[in-house]
Amino acid sequence: MTYKIVADFTLLIHLLWILFLFLGAYVGTRVRMLRTLHLAGLAFALVIQVFGWYCPLTYLEVWLRSKHDPRLAYTGSFIIHYVEKIVYLDLSRTLIVMGTLIVVGFNLWFYLGRKQGTG
Repeated sequence: MTYKIVADFTLLIHLLWILFLFLGAYVGTRVRMLRTLHLAGLAFALVIQVFGWYCPLTYLEVWLRSKHDPRLAYTGSFIIHYVEKIVYLDLSRTLIVMGTLIVVGFNLWFYLGRKQGTG
């Protein structure tokens, strides 16, 4: 049971991380430490997409779920079920890479636009 709870928590953290990558520039323009974390996260997301790697949180969650139930049978709550569908969309690699580039580009545009607008 502990592995299942930690796996569900890992999935929630993964979703929050993804949301941070999408929307972090808004906070990053105000908090320098978060800007650094956000830009590093965007760079990491781009690297793992270019090389076809998976996020370490994905590996951790799969490992935890396999410890809970080696068959990886879904028996969790409906919230976790839908969060998984958001985090692990079934999209082609090309669409994921293009989406990653769009998110990175948008966030860089946001950072640069805010910097020029306040200077």
